[in-house]
Amino acid sequence: MLPQSMKIMEAFQVRKSKKQKEAFRAWLCGELEAAGCAPKVEEGFAAKNVVAGDPDTAKVIFSAHYDTCAVLPIPNFITPRNMFFYICYQLLLVIPLFLVVAVVEGILLALTVELHSPVLLPLMPVTSIALCIFFVWWIIDGPANRHTANDNTSGVITLLETALAMPEADREEVCFVFFDNEEKGLFGSAAFTKAHKKAKKETLNINFDCVSDGDFIQFFPGWAMKEKDPAMLDRIEAAFQGRGEKVVEVVRGFGFYPSDNKAFRKGVGVCALKRKKSLGYYMDRIHTNKDTVLEEENIEILRDGALRLAKKIQIRA
Repeated sequence: MLPQSMKIMEAFQVRKSKKQKEAFRAWLCGELEAAGCAPKVEEGFAAKNVVAGDPDTAKVIFSAHYDTCAVLPIPNFITPRNMFFYICYQLLLVIPLFLVVAVVEGILLALTVELHSPVLLPLMPVTSIALCIFFVWWIIDGPANRHTANDNTSGVITLLETALAMPEADREEVCFVFFDNEEKGLFGSAAFTKAHKKAKKETLNINFDCVSDGDFIQFFPGWAMKEKDPAMLDRIEAAFQGRGEKVVEVVRGFGFYPSDNKAFRKGVGVCALKRKKSLGYYMDRIHTNKDTVLEEENIEILRDGALRLAKKIQIRA
């Protein structure tokens, strides 16, 4: 990895608070400026995105979100090609909340019976609502996860290494965007596409999110790309090449990856997955203190592929 990538791992792995984000943006803009990329910070609703290049003339937008998440006791387990398991797992995450609410409600009810007084009964719905609000707050704005190698330091490093390695002539029709506040609800990409409507409708977006923990690097295009632009999917497939045990695939059948790529009509989400015969492809460890795996080979495959894709698109044009 480049020295800049090591610097991110060592000094900027947590990018959650206002102060942490400001420090990272200042450093990032300095590195991009030194490489001749002319970065700027675009402010929108609940987001400050770092943009290098002209999104209104670019033929491809490479992106990654730079904000990091709260730490959770259990991972955000994702199965992009197994919707049934994904839904079941999300439902299981709610069970602990229901158990806590049930215990607290039971205690209040027992006290009501013991005291022979209904005075505690009005507290029961209030307590339930308060616990639900606390649960949501913890997920969105709880204590910062200090281990973010995969989610999404890996995407940030991939994007930065691509920008720094790309020849100046190839950058003219490429834009690099570091999105803010993906973890809180895709605010960064929403603000960006609101400001750049042409890019939202017409420009190819390759979004790197959790790309360093797994041997199966998969690209998830949206319905519009699959149905109306299979030739572009062919070019993506030709540009990004696996090596050894690393397998690269553009998913043309069912698959979903809910990240910033969803803000673009021609958005393609990229992630690294593992595989089990009984489960299929999956991602684990993110949003926990076990998110420590950064496979440099994955970064290299995606960086080199992005460089090839930028050249292919410009040659085609």
